[in-house]
Amino acid sequence: MISASDVKTLREKTGAGMMDCKNALVETDGCIDDAVVALREKGLASAAKKAGRIAAEGVVESYIHMGGKIGVLVEVNCETDFVAKTPAFVDFVKDVAMQIAAAKPTFLSSDEVPADEIEKEKEILRAQALNEGKPEKIVDKMVEGRIKKYFKEVCLLEQPFVKDPDKTVATLVMEKTAEIGEKIDIRRFTRYEMGEGLEKRQDDFVDEVMKQTSK
Repeated sequence: MISASDVKTLREKTGAGMMDCKNALVETDGCIDDAVVALREKGLASAAKKAGRIAAEGVVESYIHMGGKIGVLVEVNCETDFVAKTPAFVDFVKDVAMQIAAAKPTFLSSDEVPADEIEKEKEILRAQALNEGKPEKIVDKMVEGRIKKYFKEVCLLEQPFVKDPDKTVATLVMEKTAEIGEKIDIRRFTRYEMGEGLEKRQDDFVDEVMKQTSK
């Protein structure tokens, strides 16, 4: 059983993320010294130390998918123009743009989700749990668990990486920071989808239904 105090101690020693610390402790059967080594081998400890540095260079990448049906613009920053031009950084940014196109995040991180939107979502989730017949005393815990799942759906950094769902996008950023040797920040993004938010014309809808029924 991995204790919260051990996770905290490991984080203080390495500066790595909470989940990375917990996973390292699980892998090393709770041995903090071995977990420190594991994090250093993965580059996560040294990457965390770069978090306070300034990333003011980088690129704005575009990604077009499905013959122009989906488009993404994303700004990813690093510390130097030299690194911004390296294949490793460019490939990373392309992966981020593809992630945004495929996973449809609304926010960069959970910190960006407005408090009123979180409360609204909690009300919906609470109503769902009660309608499922769940006991009142466990509903709040269920809502908290489902809110975490909601963040994983709408927040880019908390989403599973499409090319490797065992890691989050945040973990990918940490790994690339360690690999490249500079702080990396996904700063902002915009995703466009053809016709999103527009109501289809009725004749288009009828035509689509007719095509489906004639198959």
